[in-house]
Amino acid sequence: MNAFSKEERVAFDQVILGFEDYLVLSKNVSKYQTSGTDMERSNDTIWRPQPYIAQSYDGLDQTGNFNAATQLSVPATLGFLKSSPWVMDAKELRDALQSDRLGEAAKQKLASDINIAIMNVVTNQSSLVVAQPGAATGFDDVALCDSIMNEQGVPMIDRYLALSSRDYNSMAGNLAARQTLTGKPLTAYEKAYVGQVSSFETYKLDYANRLTAAVATGITMDTQVGAVNYYTPRATSTAAGTGETSNVDNRFQTITVSSTTGIKAGDAFTIAGVEAVHHITKEPTGQLKTFRVISVESGTTLKITAPIVSGQGGTDAELRYKNVEVTGVASAAIVFLNTVTAAANPFWVKDAIEILPGSLSVDSGAGVGVMRATLENGIEVVMTKQWDVQLMKNLYRMDVLFGVVNKQPEMSGILLFGQV
Repeated sequence: MNAFSKEERVAFDQVILGFEDYLVLSKNVSKYQTSGTDMERSNDTIWRPQPYIAQSYDGLDQTGNFNAATQLSVPATLGFLKSSPWVMDAKELRDALQSDRLGEAAKQKLASDINIAIMNVVTNQSSLVVAQPGAATGFDDVALCDSIMNEQGVPMIDRYLALSSRDYNSMAGNLAARQTLTGKPLTAYEKAYVGQVSSFETYKLDYANRLTAAVATGITMDTQVGAVNYYTPRATSTAAGTGETSNVDNRFQTITVSSTTGIKAGDAFTIAGVEAVHHITKEPTGQLKTFRVISVESGTTLKITAPIVSGQGGTDAELRYKNVEVTGVASAAIVFLNTVTAAANPFWVKDAIEILPGSLSVDSGAGVGVMRATLENGIEVVMTKQWDVQLMKNLYRMDVLFGVVNKQPEMSGILLFGQV
């Protein structure tokens, strides 16, 4: 039999207790609990709804204003199966401390995998971009993240900002020098702790993604109505010929530009004359809308987020989800914001990012020892053990299955420093 001993079960419980401490990012995103049976029957993909945006009109007579609301949704997939295996032979098993250390190492790696998966989704699929010319200084930097969210109607609660160690420590250094504040400067000096700043709870990352500098120049885009570089939100699409209906992912749009030479996934940019609006009031903000390149599709087309919902097509769905005001010109200049390679510090609203815990079915009657534990974020950790009699070794593995989805790229972003 390969059942776990009492000592191993106690050790596993201790590993799980420590696991929670490492899950910095996953504690600050929303959670959607999935059904193992349903996910298996749907190829591990489920469509999650985005928030509705309502319309309002003046006057008593609302004839002609009763339009069907367009429900937008995004696909969420259990796309991450992370496993940390190790082996111990009959000699190594004499030292229980060795087993504890290996379990601790597995825990650290899997927790890191979960945090990195969340960080990758936020940094690669977020459309809000704040590019600062100098090093991180503190309040003024975070306040710009606050401003870009407020201006576009993003909820003012549950906001988080994760910074690379160097950027976080630069902020802490600035805070430590502010002797006019009580308490916080001393904590910043002693522990390099920043805490809550301008409505964001801040966290320090030991690893942060870096966004390389954009190299493309002279790129333009036709923003006139006839160029049809605007987007019309749709709940579903119907396949030509078959009439089959399927859901539509409205987070991305393919646009046509003068050239894609030198452009790469991740690049951040603005378009001349394309101004962000408040998503609820539809009032212009006076600030250019920021966009991200998701992929280069051809020599003249790009997949981007957020889509350009300008209302130029005049449909009700466009007016409901309008996010920009466009002054149409034949050759609107595209200006890239990531001019210098730097850490991409993610910021987000909790409800924008969602983690989907998955489950694994292991047949304990097939000669494998199995232990399970569910973390605070809903992710199930499965530890299995099997004895290899030929080699006199115990094979261990610790597994997690989960998904991460950015439900709303316009409620998350990146903060870049040193951009010139």
